[in-house]
Parts: sequence; structure tokens; C-alpha cells
Amino acid sequence: MRIGVLTGGGDCPGLNAVIRGIVRKGVEVYDYEFTGFRDGWRGPLEGAVMPLGIAEVRGILPRGGTVLGSSRTNPLQVVDGIRRVKENLAKQEVDALIAIGGEDTLGVAAELHRHGVNIVGVPKTIDNDLDGTDYTFGFDTAVNIATEAIDRLHTTAESHKRVLVIEVMGRHAGWIALHSGIAGGANVILIPEQRFDMDRVCAWVEQRFRINYAPIVVVAEGAMPIEGQMVVKDDSRDAFGHVRLSGIGEWLAHEIEARTGKEARTTVLGHIQRGGTPSAFDRWLATRFGLHAVDAVHDGDFGSMVALRGTDIVRLPLAVATARIKTVEPALYAEFDVFFG
Repeated sequence: MRIGVLTGGGDCPGLNAVIRGIVRKGVEVYDYEFTGFRDGWRGPLEGAVMPLGIAEVRGILPRGGTVLGSSRTNPLQVVDGIRRVKENLAKQEVDALIAIGGEDTLGVAAELHRHGVNIVGVPKTIDNDLDGTDYTFGFDTAVNIATEAIDRLHTTAESHKRVLVIEVMGRHAGWIALHSGIAGGANVILIPEQRFDMDRVCAWVEQRFRINYAPIVVVAEGAMPIEGQMVVKDDSRDAFGHVRLSGIGEWLAHEIEARTGKEARTTVLGHIQRGGTPSAFDRWLATRFGLHAVDAVHDGDFGSMVALRGTDIVRLPLAVATARIKTVEPALYAEFDVFFG
């Protein structure tokens, strides 16, 4: 059997560990052959491939990014896109496809399965917002990077008695902001799941100064005030209809400074959260996902996605896994309501 592998959407730490796990077990246990599709869905859409064997995956476990490349190409938005994907899979003699990605990549995978493509999904996103899995790989690394940044910002904030706002990723879900904010001892955490009140945010800032400490505000890029719109860089959209976020941090700093008279500065972590070597947990989880994805192909369990439930790797239908975004539940952030504006 020949299996195709692709990585779609935003890159994240752990992608190479998944690829390695897939190929190592597929070759050594099942004697499968592999074809790597380049740059996400552009690969099967345009027939862009690369060799993918034991030699190609040797030494990639600790590397960030993806050796296959990635993109936000959406074949469902291309004329005859599904037909072209199926033709290129047949041309490469690919019997099954393993798609590694987030909600958009796996949403395409679910649709292709409905059109007869043998496909298995692997969940990937630093936002941890894919339903059906307790954690996605890449999330732990992003949280560790954000937490370290918050630790460093505490010292410079105290030195200058400034408000420091740190903007982290999280379009629809505030998992990174919540985890890193709590771990880093932030004073205010703002997430997309709960609109914030600027008056309350400023009250928390002023209270922090009254006890002679400089406040740290952590905000997810998709967070919004009670009255207002999500802050975007521009109105252009990618192939999946997403606008480019970022800007809420600068807006917050400006508002805090204007309302409190305290100097405020913003740090936007941006792609730093997605780059570099994966954490030990993400290498472990990604490797397990890769091993179980090959097992799903071997069992003919197509249209499924591997997922983490507790300490077990399970399978669930792609259609179920991509049906909704996994957001921070109110009961969870209520535990930390003292931190929310």
C-alpha cells in the first residue's frame, strides 16, 4: 500500500514528529510506501510531491516546522478541486491519505472522504480548539513560549512601573491566553469566549499599582470588548475566509494609558509561538498520533481522526471532530474569574 501524507494550515512544533512516527511504523511494521505532498492541499491539488521514506524522516523529531511545507490552500474553493485531488492521488498510486492539520485542513479532509477518498486525520493546532481531543500537539510548546515571555515581561514592567500587554494567538478560543496567563501570573486575562469591560480592566490595573506592582495583561488576538468589533490588520481573507487578526494588544494599551494615565506598552508574540523546537510533551503526543494514524489506515478506518482522551489515543469521525470549535467552557474560566476583565 502507498500512503500520502500532507501538513496543512499554520505550521506548529511537532509536525515533523508526526511525519516521522507515520513513516517509521508504516515502513517497519506494515511495509507500506509513502509519498509526501508538498505545501498542504496544494500538493494533491497540483501533484506536487516529494520522496518520504526512512531516510527523509531521520533526525527530524526535534525540528520545528514541517519538512513537507504547508499552506492555506483550499481545494474546495478551486474549480474542479475535488476532481483534481482525486486524479493526482490516482496518478501517484496513492491508496490512502493522512492529513495533518487543524479545523480547516481536516474540514477539507472530511469533505473529500464524503467524495470517496480514503483519508485519516491527525489534529494539529497551537490553539487547542479542535473538538474531540483533549489536547493538540503544538499547544504545549506555544504555552511554554508565552509563559516564558510573561516571566520576562514581569521584570521589565516592575523596573519601569509600566502596564505591559502581551498579545497571544487565539482567534476563536482562549486556551493559550488562559494557560499561559495563569502559569505566568498575569493580572488580567482576556479571551474570545467572554467579552471584556474596559472599565473593569482599568480598575484591575489601578488596583495593581496601588499595591506597588506593575500589571501584566494577557489578551488573545480574538478577544473583544463588550461594545466594539474584533481588531483586524486588514479586510482581506484567506482561502478559508479568515481575516488577519492582531491589533487588539495595541488598542488595549492605548485605552489603558488614556483612561488611567499609566504608561502602557504592547508585546505581540505572533509567530514566535509557532516556531522552534517542540516541547517533550508535544514530541510525545505527535509521535503517538502518527503511530495510531497508520494503524487507522491499516484497519481501513477511513474518515476518522485520531484524538487524545485522557491518556488514550482514540478515533472519532472527522465530521464530528470538525463540527464545532472547542472553546474554553464558562465553568473553567469561572475558576479564575478574578483574572478576567
